[in-house]
Amino acid sequence: MTVKYNRIFLFLFLFVSSFELTAAELKIGFVDISSVMRDAPQADSAREKLQNLFAPREKAIAKNQKKLVKFEKDFSKNAAFVSREDKVKKERAIFILQRDIKRAKQEFNEDLNIKRNDELNKLQKLVFKTIVKYAKNNNYDAILGESVLFANKRVDVTAKVLKLLKKQYKNNK
Repeated sequence: MTVKYNRIFLFLFLFVSSFELTAAELKIGFVDISSVMRDAPQADSAREKLQNLFAPREKAIAKNQKKLVKFEKDFSKNAAFVSREDKVKKERAIFILQRDIKRAKQEFNEDLNIKRNDELNKLQKLVFKTIVKYAKNNNYDAILGESVLFANKRVDVTAKVLKLLKKQYKNNK
């Protein structure tokens, strides 16, 4: 029984040591994708683009919400002094404005999410292409990403990929 365990241990030792020799010959890098996606100038540009595109609609919704608050205050303040017919008209106007604001918010959020996802998808493709380009230009055998539990600073090429993205951003401006 002991001979069997010794053989298994010897086999595992040889297997692990041969893997270490093979790994030493490989050139492996690591990229922190989330920090690249957060810190790339293209990400800032996409955020700014979304802000500029959707700010007018957001302001219009806010303006209508203020208008609604004013209508509701005026209605509650003057409800006792208004005829039944005027009261019904004002309630209906408030209801319509509430519905319009709700609909505008839903459309705004849907459009924003679609556009944000489009921009995120473009950025992800660009980051992937840049990482592949960096890896090929620097003769890497593998670049690891998200599911790495530990990466030594020696193999972390995140800053170099970000530098390349910044260079591309400047060239495309």
